[in-house]
Amino acid sequence: MALDDATTALLAELAKAGGPPIAELVPAQARSVSTALGDLSGVGPRLHAVRDDTIAADDGYDIPVRVYSASDSTRGVIVFFHGGGWVIGSVDQYDALSRRLAQATNCVVVAPDYRLAPEHRFPYAVRDAWDATMWASSSWPDEPLIVAGDSAGGNLAAVVAQRAVAESGPPLALQILVYPVTGHDVDTVSYLDPANQLLLGRDTMIWFWDHYAPDPATRLSPEASPLQGDPAGTPPALVLLAEHDVLRDEGEAYAALMADRGVTVQLTIFEGQMHGFFQLINVLPGAEQAVQAIATHVNTVLGA
Repeated sequence: MALDDATTALLAELAKAGGPPIAELVPAQARSVSTALGDLSGVGPRLHAVRDDTIAADDGYDIPVRVYSASDSTRGVIVFFHGGGWVIGSVDQYDALSRRLAQATNCVVVAPDYRLAPEHRFPYAVRDAWDATMWASSSWPDEPLIVAGDSAGGNLAAVVAQRAVAESGPPLALQILVYPVTGHDVDTVSYLDPANQLLLGRDTMIWFWDHYAPDPATRLSPEASPLQGDPAGTPPALVLLAEHDVLRDEGEAYAALMADRGVTVQLTIFEGQMHGFFQLINVLPGAEQAVQAIATHVNTVLGA
């Protein structure tokens, strides 16, 4: 199926702007490009409360975190890890989406600004994601806890879900994985499909991996590639994938692995969408459709 009209129009506008692909940039330049793309989403909805805080990491680093509340009646907590290949992306860039998630689910959304590579390579992002989850659990001990993320953030959510089982961590009510990075094989059918070389292409994903985990042996760790781990005992999963995405095959493979290991999985593939559509709230209609799918599923899990 072809890309939808909104995505086609956006790509045409981006092509007019020109500029080299991310894989030809240094991280600082790539972050500037990513920020500009995030700015397209504009301002998210006004909420009951939005506050910035910090989380003390085990190594003494203070992890910035932003907490979004749509009301003063908390029904659950979503720890949301932003995407960006562990190299780009930020809480500020995802502010509009985080606000919309809080509004749509009426859950507190906890968005950590985990440390990025190459300044902080694997496993720093994993450590920060775990610390943020533990902080959320201790801050709202009586509320259902959900981990969520898109792309590299989906990778972190899946890793945290596995670690919570392995280390008897806080019980999780749900994991929401939006086109997650679950493996490191860049020669799958979806990786090699020319139709999938869009906002995220094979070359860019190789660039991300080379900055995050340059040692190929490191990528075999389940905390880098959840497909290498055992998801048995992890919470029910909502997996949202894009039809035109180099990561589609590994997303489907991880959904199948979870189902095989007894995890309840709901998988949806958004036709006509590309990798990155979810973060473009207020720009691509598919983003709002994904938010609605998440809200519906959260209502089912937590009780409408």
